[in-house]
Amino acid sequence: MTALVLALLAGALVGLALGSLGAGGSILTVPALVYLLGFSPAEATTASLIIVIVTSLTALLAHARAGAVRWRAGLLFAAAGLGPAAAAGLLSAHIPAAVLTLAFAALTVLAGLRMLRSRTPSDDVTASASVPRATGAGAVLGAVTGFLGVGGGFLAVPALVAALAVPMSAAVGTSLLVIIANALVALAARATTEVSLDWALIMPFIATAVLGAWDGKRLAVKVRPATLQRVFGTLLLTVAAVMATGSLL
Repeated sequence: MTALVLALLAGALVGLALGSLGAGGSILTVPALVYLLGFSPAEATTASLIIVIVTSLTALLAHARAGAVRWRAGLLFAAAGLGPAAAAGLLSAHIPAAVLTLAFAALTVLAGLRMLRSRTPSDDVTASASVPRATGAGAVLGAVTGFLGVGGGFLAVPALVAALAVPMSAAVGTSLLVIIANALVALAARATTEVSLDWALIMPFIATAVLGAWDGKRLAVKVRPATLQRVFGTLLLTVAAVMATGSLL
């Protein structure tokens, strides 16, 4: 029962972050699965891909209904990451758990610092589309998604704005399309590995993550984005410290 309650609470927090910021939520999924629910790093990164796909798909539909998805730009960006996502997904199964944990902690630090230091972009930001930049950024994001089982919204949103001149009003929705494509390929690559998943915990996690995403959208209207970024940025840095300490002990 305790594990079920923790799964429900962790899912709600992940959904809240995704719904309010469009980023930072999925990167909380892996440490929640490992440290709260007892998943191994390999099990957690695989389960995280499933959670990311379902939650992002729900959010994508909402953004699409609002006309806030640039399908052509998103598909171009995603195409560059499919190969790296598949390769990284296969590679991750052969990496020691301690190395995966440290790599994830490093990525969490990057995400936390980015949230604390960056300002929320606006549609006033001008950029010119660049296919080479989009290809490079898409490949990096695909590799990160495949290797660590995260969506990478904190990387995808600014990359879409800078590399493909996607306006900020459509960048979050478009990034969800990229995240789903990469996560699907990475999950398919992991299908050949033997990883057991506890669906009794994953399903409640997904359910509250989806509900939390809707609450996060409403929260974003009432609270300044900068305030939300500071809160989740601090949380990510705390999580990274716990993960790094645990893997070194």
